[in-house]
Amino acid sequence: MRIVPSLAAAAVTAAAFQAPLPPRGTSRVSSRGGLSTALGSAVDISENASREVSAMEEWAGACDVQRAEGFQLTSDDDYGLDVYAATTSDMPAGSPVLFVPEAMILSSNKAIEELRGEEMEQAEKLVSSVNAGSKLSHFYLILKIIVEYERGEESPWFPWLNSLPRYYSNAASMTTFCYECLPSLLRKLAMEERANLVALTGGPSISVPFLKTETRGNEALWTWAFQVVYTRSFETEDGDLRIVPMGDYFNHGSEYTEIETVYDEEGNYLAQTTYDVPAGSPLRMSYGDSTNPSFLFSRYGFLDESSPATFCKIFPPHVNKDMEELGYAQNRMLFYRDSGDVSQEVWDILLYQYLSSTKVGDRRALMAAHGENNWEAKQALHQHYFPRTSALLLEHIDTFVEQLDRLSARADGRDANEHPRLPLILRHNEFVRDTFLKVRNNYF
Repeated sequence: MRIVPSLAAAAVTAAAFQAPLPPRGTSRVSSRGGLSTALGSAVDISENASREVSAMEEWAGACDVQRAEGFQLTSDDDYGLDVYAATTSDMPAGSPVLFVPEAMILSSNKAIEELRGEEMEQAEKLVSSVNAGSKLSHFYLILKIIVEYERGEESPWFPWLNSLPRYYSNAASMTTFCYECLPSLLRKLAMEERANLVALTGGPSISVPFLKTETRGNEALWTWAFQVVYTRSFETEDGDLRIVPMGDYFNHGSEYTEIETVYDEEGNYLAQTTYDVPAGSPLRMSYGDSTNPSFLFSRYGFLDESSPATFCKIFPPHVNKDMEELGYAQNRMLFYRDSGDVSQEVWDILLYQYLSSTKVGDRRALMAAHGENNWEAKQALHQHYFPRTSALLLEHIDTFVEQLDRLSARADGRDANEHPRLPLILRHNEFVRDTFLKVRNNYF
């Protein structure tokens, strides 16, 4: 199969790969090669529906998607719930991995241009009325998925839609009881995801005049489209949300990401390796901060057990400018999983909190030492008050571990068939618990 020889050359050669999508109403590429008739009049979105990945791969090839030798889609589970990109061949650093023509890419900007009109005013008002006005790009990309779903096999994207997951384990798919088993940060993130789902698929779904009656208000369908957009789209620098068929099969990597992606001047999607990747390796990209497994679980529905660290879960009643200057942020207030170490920012915040209620003068001295990068003066304060700050840390760890134990105990005896995401939630709670106990054992 042809492959763009290099990313540098891609912009020059891109025009040669601008094959149009198959016209609507024509036959589709079958999973065994050649052409066949309909794969079905509509995508089956039920959670137990099979994913037609092979047919999608054939379709992608017919649309001039280019893949490096050794690139393959594979799965480690018996049901193909998680299908991801991997390589069966060695790939040197800088090797081109995947090329997807711009015409195949679903984009919020293109969706807005295609679908926005005066008749959409009511739907947009409903989105904005629940403080989701900043999510209009998400709404129109969701609507684009709905429109293509309605077209069934006549949609140019039908084989891709038919290859997508139906079962999700993220926050938007959880039951009310599942939420009751989540620790505080994950529950907060999960509720935000649920709020986005309601805002973008509730009232607005009923107010799109050009959709079929049975499509408007179809909660299951709109939830599925929401999941597709929120788990497979990524925002570009100019604010466009894009879903790249075939490019959406790169899994998340924490410690290592094998690929990086760019768009050329014509909007074509290009992926290349970031280091020498040996055969048998997954091909991964970053979905977000690797020290925030709670967000990754809430948004994407997987537990990143390779995460090197996690937020320490300290939530002061008020975070002021001094605390921000000391480094209060979820990606800096960290407990390290392997070593059981605590980031400097955690100790700084604990000391600041203690001094704020006892020794205001020493609190000023702490801020002065921090502002002057006077490490020795700062450490002298830490050593002097270590019995106090370590006691605060121990109290926090024990309190949080007790909370996790209560949440996990709440799930005892619950039917996993009724709440199928519960086992993963319990794994998450145990993962966080183990990290906290490693810190406890390291310091106490």
